[in-house]
Amino acid sequence: MEMSKGDIVQSLNGRDKGKALYVAEVDGEYVILVDGKSRRLEHPKRKKQKHCMFLTSDGYRLSEKLRADEHVTNSEVRRALATFNAGAEEQSENETEPGGG
Repeated sequence: MEMSKGDIVQSLNGRDKGKALYVAEVDGEYVILVDGKSRRLEHPKRKKQKHCMFLTSDGYRLSEKLRADEHVTNSEVRRALATFNAGAEEQSENETEPGGG
């Protein structure tokens, strides 16, 4: 799947393996990734698309702001990813069966 600005992806390789990140920009076969904490908007991570797994093209306000090239802050990125991660954890807890052993 082609990744686009505002998508949430998961890093598959490197020090940030397993982390959810926002796509701030798409540059050919590369994506520019931010998480608002270790990878701030001022110093984003450039990574090949093949080293990322698409998670969602969410409907969060932040995705819309990124796509519209509006001003985004690092705290907005952190907050949106925390909300996404909390929803993902809740969903995975609901999918597990009670007493699964």
